[in-house]
Formats: sequence, structure tokens, C-alpha cells
Amino acid sequence: MRRTTGTFSAFKIRNYRLFATGAVISNTGTWMSRIAQDWLVLSITGSSFAVGITTALQFLPMLLFGLYGGVIADRYPKRQILLCTQAALGALGLTLAGLTLGGLVEVWQVYTIAFLLGVVTVVDNPTRQTFVVEMVGPKVMRNAVSLNAANFQAARLVGPAVAGVLITAVGSGYAFLINGLSFLAPLTGLLLMNTAQLHTIERAPRGGKGQLREGLRYVAGRPELVWPIVLVGFVGTFGFNFPIWLSAFANKVFDSGAGTYGLLNSLIAAGSLLGALLAARRTRTRLRMLVAAALLFGLLEALASVAPTYWLFALLLVPIGVFGLTFNTTANASVQLATDPVMRGRVMSLYMMVFVGGTPIGGPVMGWVTDTYGPRIGFLSGGLIAAASAVGVGMALARAGGLRLRVSLRRTGGRPLVAFVPRDGAGAPAAAPVGPDEETSIPGGRDRTADGTTDGPADGTTTGPAGGDVTRTGGGPAGARDGGGPEGGDDAGRSRNLTAAG
Repeated sequence: MRRTTGTFSAFKIRNYRLFATGAVISNTGTWMSRIAQDWLVLSITGSSFAVGITTALQFLPMLLFGLYGGVIADRYPKRQILLCTQAALGALGLTLAGLTLGGLVEVWQVYTIAFLLGVVTVVDNPTRQTFVVEMVGPKVMRNAVSLNAANFQAARLVGPAVAGVLITAVGSGYAFLINGLSFLAPLTGLLLMNTAQLHTIERAPRGGKGQLREGLRYVAGRPELVWPIVLVGFVGTFGFNFPIWLSAFANKVFDSGAGTYGLLNSLIAAGSLLGALLAARRTRTRLRMLVAAALLFGLLEALASVAPTYWLFALLLVPIGVFGLTFNTTANASVQLATDPVMRGRVMSLYMMVFVGGTPIGGPVMGWVTDTYGPRIGFLSGGLIAAASAVGVGMALARAGGLRLRVSLRRTGGRPLVAFVPRDGAGAPAAAPVGPDEETSIPGGRDRTADGTTDGPADGTTTGPAGGDVTRTGGGPAGARDGGGPEGGDDAGRSRNLTAAG
């Protein structure tokens, strides 16, 4: 397919430039705060389990109330919502800074502020991600999603390193202070936007009953949404617990301090930034890419867990970042592009609830495993669960598309050794040869190409559920799960690392 977008196409749009500039500043502050928060809790308690509890509390509101955040995002003007949520996140950051610099901070206060950050994130995450399409339109949406992830990961590259220096030199309080002040940047960007240049997106009616149930039924009837969200849930819950694992490796395996912890986070961020830039160049969203990235991500985590030396462990964090970010952006874009605009807020809130909301389960579980059996076993178990879930979801998607796995011991006629091919006796839609541009039918009434992309015109239009034409449009962490992410997140992309600010 001929490339129609460049790596930085979204930056040609003024509103998006304002949004991205504010985001990179606040994301840097958020990563500084996140590293300082994890290290502060570890310093106070000496427990990886306590770090897991902090992470769990920050994302518990997403598990409890996440779907309601999507309803709000679908009903009300997104720019006004973001002005409120970004101001609230800044105020919470300044509160934690005041407690720490005043020498009054206790672990329960950190827990409380983490929970309140999560409450704000319930609304901020789906609103921020779906606001991207209003800024750039459907044709540039894939590129903007990837650039959001690159933005978040660039901040992740700088933030942890600066935080490590600050914590060592003057303590955690100043990292929290910088984070609180950093939210002035996105607030300024939102205020300076030209609202006349925003794309008009249909909003759900206010006061409508049953909108939450309608969103769940919408997802349940579409395998192209259900299975990616299931995979996101498993990988996000068990594979993205880097605050627990990296702090434990720095402290207990390598007998180092906050500087090493910050460096390890920066190495993952370097790989994630590379992955985001590569994703920005892709013009198609493939479900096979989603499954392959999750599989490689899990296997690399398992390999890193048994690395015998510090430098080998550190080196492996770079490709872990590449494939983790590839997984995040592919999942985000594929779900948004497969969703009708009026439903997007609710679908993305479910997506974020599964991705980020799994932390209250995965954080304490992985923290307990890490405390009980050691950092290596904790990291290994998370990687193996992620890899196994990728295999399971890949087989489920193949079955839904009428395909089976073919393994050939010899390469003949240019055929790959491992490939999905139509099942014997499958119906006509599945019986056609499966090539890069050929189609296979997925239950739910949607035709998708064999690589997982939705079939339709280049402008993103397709036939909606009622038979009318609708425009399919789509936006870490931000990673981290804002992302992620995390923007890419967010999550904040949680990189599990999706953070509250995204």
C-alpha cells in the first residue's frame, strides 16, 4: 500500500502541536513524580509489596468506575473536561510536594493521593485519548496515536534520569514540586487552541439511559474488539509491573540506589521511544502485529529475568521497551479504528479499565511473588503469563477468522514455515487464499483483511451497525498503562507505567 502519511504528519496541525508540547512537559514531570513516589514508598517501608499497593490504589478507581469515565467523555465537550482534570492532577502533585518538603509525609498519605490521582484519571484517560481525533481527524489518527506514545516515552526517557539525580541530591519533594508545576503547560496549550479548527464528532445524548450497557453490548458482539481487549487485560495486569520489578532489581539484585532505578526506567523508555517512532511510520493496524508484539514482549521479559549480569539485564530492557510500546500503540489504534465514533469514549474506557484496572490485581500479586520468591521469579512469571496470553488470543482470533495454524518442516514454493491458513471445510469467506491484501470474515458482520485491518475506503468510512455510513476515527502514560500508558498509553500509559497524567 502506498504511504500517505509521514512520521510526523500530525505536527502539521497547530492544535495538535499545542497539545503535544504541553503533554511532553507534563509527562516529564509525571515520570519524575512516579519514580520519586515508588522510591519514597520503598524507602519508608522497605517492601516491594507496599510499592505494589501504591500502584494498585492509583489504578483501583479505573477498575471500579472506569466505564463511567467513558460515558462522561462521550457526553460532554472534551476540551473543557481536560481543563478540569489537568488542573486537578497538578493540584494533587503540589499537595504531595508540600507534605514531603515539609517533612510530614507518611505512607498512608502517599496511598491517599495515589487513589485520588486514579479517580481523576478515570475521566482524564478516555477523554484525552478520544480528543486526539477531534484535533487531527480520522486520516491522521494512527499517526497521532503513535506520536502521543513517542511523546510519552521521550518524557519517560528524561524524567526518571532527572528524578534519580534529584532524589539523590535533594530528596523526593522537589520532584513532586516540578510535577505539580508542569501541568501549567497542558492547561496553557488547551486554552490557546483554536476551537474552530477542531473536528466535529457526534456526542452521545445527555441523560440517556442504558448507555453503559449499550457500550458493553457493542463490544461483546465484536470479536475484533473483544479479543484485543482480553489480551490487553492479561498483558497489562501481569506484564507491565515495572515499578515493582525494576525497583526490586536495583535494590536487591544489583545492590544499587535510586540512580540505577532511574537508569533502568530510562533504558525501557529508550526502547519504547524507538518503538513509537517505528509505529508512527506504519499506515495499517494489524492484529497479527498485536499478537506477535505481545508474545515477544513476554519472552524477552522471561529472558531478562535470568540475565546473569547487570549490563545484559539493562541491554534487554531496550527491546522490551520496543515491543511493549508496539503492543500498546497497535492495541490502542486497532480498537479505536474498529469503533464507531459515538461509542468511542465508552469502548476506550473499557479498554483502559481492563489495561489499567488490572493493576489492583496484578500489582499486589506480582509484588507478593517478588517479595516471597525474589525479583527474578517475579519478572519471569509476569513474562510467561504475557507470552501465554498472546498465544491463546492469537489462536482465538484465528478460529474466529476461520483459520488454522500450519507448521511446515520444509520451506517449499516460498511458503513460510509457520502460517495461518483457511480451515478445511470452512465457509466461503474463510476459504479464500489469505494474503497481505485478501479478506477473511470475522463473526460480527465485519470484513477484515487477513492481517487484521478493517476493510473499507482509505478515508476510514465503513458501514455502521444500522447500515448507514459512519466515519471511523480514533488517540499514554499516556503509556502509561498512558499509554499508555499507560498515552500509549496513557494510561497514563501505564507503562504500568501508565501514569495519572498521561
